[in-house]
Amino acid sequence: MANIHENDTKNDATVDVTSAAQPHSTLEEYERLFGVDEDAYEQPTTTRKELWSYYLYYNGDNGVGPGSYSQALFQWALNGAGHQPGSNPPKACTDSSACVVPWAGGTRSVSSVVLIANGLCFTFMTVIFVWLGSAADYGTFGRWLLLALTVVCWALQYGMMSIRHPSQWPTAMGLYVVAYIAYGATLVFYAAVFPRLARYTPHVRKAREEDLREGKIDQEEYDTIESLERNHISNISTAHSNIGYLLTLVLNLSVLLPLQNNSFSNNLALCLTNSYWVVLGIWWFIFQQPRPGPKIPKGSSYTTIGFKQIWLAVREIRSLPQTFLYFFAYFLLADGLNTTGTLVSIIQNDSVSFSFLQITYLGITQAACSITSTFGFWYIQRYFKFKTKTMFLFTNSFSVLIPFWGMLGLWTNRIGYHNRWEFYFYNVIFGLFQAPYYAYAQTMISELMPRGYDNMFFALFGITNRASSIIGPNVIQAIINNTHNNWMGFPFLFAICAGAMIAICFVDIKKGREDCRKFTEQRKIDRVVAESGLDPNDIAKGKQPVRNEDVLEVQNEHAGTLVSD
Repeated sequence: MANIHENDTKNDATVDVTSAAQPHSTLEEYERLFGVDEDAYEQPTTTRKELWSYYLYYNGDNGVGPGSYSQALFQWALNGAGHQPGSNPPKACTDSSACVVPWAGGTRSVSSVVLIANGLCFTFMTVIFVWLGSAADYGTFGRWLLLALTVVCWALQYGMMSIRHPSQWPTAMGLYVVAYIAYGATLVFYAAVFPRLARYTPHVRKAREEDLREGKIDQEEYDTIESLERNHISNISTAHSNIGYLLTLVLNLSVLLPLQNNSFSNNLALCLTNSYWVVLGIWWFIFQQPRPGPKIPKGSSYTTIGFKQIWLAVREIRSLPQTFLYFFAYFLLADGLNTTGTLVSIIQNDSVSFSFLQITYLGITQAACSITSTFGFWYIQRYFKFKTKTMFLFTNSFSVLIPFWGMLGLWTNRIGYHNRWEFYFYNVIFGLFQAPYYAYAQTMISELMPRGYDNMFFALFGITNRASSIIGPNVIQAIINNTHNNWMGFPFLFAICAGAMIAICFVDIKKGREDCRKFTEQRKIDRVVAESGLDPNDIAKGKQPVRNEDVLEVQNEHAGTLVSD
């Protein structure tokens, strides 16, 4: 007898013609038949080995290479190729002077060019997230997409080692932009995995499949259990990112200290940083268990489903008001905070004369504080049972402080990122409050997204997070290019960060969860109706049995996977 075997489809989802003739009056039967839901497939329980390989990937993907070192190397090349504006003959740039480089027939400030490069990164990230984000929810596409992006980032980070002379700044810009795009995308598609890992940990699975079904706990109690597990994995993975950040920087001292007078030491440090990620990151692709998503709907492909799903999400804004209110608020917050970080890094790099050694010391300060705060915030939350939103709002208050501090530098040189001690102060504050901020930000969206649409909504989250910064860098680079004053960008950044925090106060997590459950159930019915032609009311009420012709159609579509018993 012919059976349908689709990857790890559950035994009760394997439908043959004989059994299909018997009436099955539930929506779940059709969901399994058409592969509409991830639970149509046997989802393995999350193992300790898998969870640790997940943590180790983020330990390596800590941002030191594509974020700190690559930008510093790119900015060093720009500064070396630039000259002081208005000087004739051109004078070399100094640590305290403004600096411009030839650009499109004229000149443009170095800070402006760096911000343009970041704007390009975020623009192309947006395209990737819209195009491929939803596709990663279907089948096994997501795991292969993450692998491809990771390999691209690894290759280009090694390519940055070739930057030895200031005249190579256009090449440095190209390598930096593409590597940073790949890096930013890895963060999004990596983060999209953790809600599913949390959902299938042994104790959460038991709570859902036994305690909830048997009435030992209600839905709200189960939501609390799953939410705490999501916070746990999110916080621990973020802590590992910061542990990796610290270990990478300490490891790099073995190169930077003995070779601090060697011009190639920075390139070697970048090589060591990237190799650290390769060694730790490869295990995730070995120990990750197959967790296939639903099948691609009829009439769609991996190249088109992303645009269709984003359009669906936009049309369904009224169905998910809390989710999209959070997206709007986080769009502003991420734009302000990411651009603030870039602007402070530019000022910091100038202040330390692009010294990888000084950047490493500052990074170690930040990493040590980040590790302490991430574990500390998690233990505080677990002990007092604080909600995710409460923790997120507390960390956000310091997100507003960072650009406010820079704004003070417009009126005084005593504070406002004019002194080296302030960059240590900035890295302490950033480490103590921004590390847990990132963990709670992604946990917030995981609680406000419909189940089964993880990659799609994390892609939208990626747009609001990193790709939202299309606006900030372009506004700030225009301000700086016209004023030749880096500090003039901080008032704009302070305003949008403050506005975002106010908006987040109005997000209702409990209502958002209910909206997501309704959204998921309705989408399941819509897809079954579209692929079977049945009456949606009959399916939802359990009046319509699975029909032979539906089974035969599915069998014909997957003829290549038919197996004879």
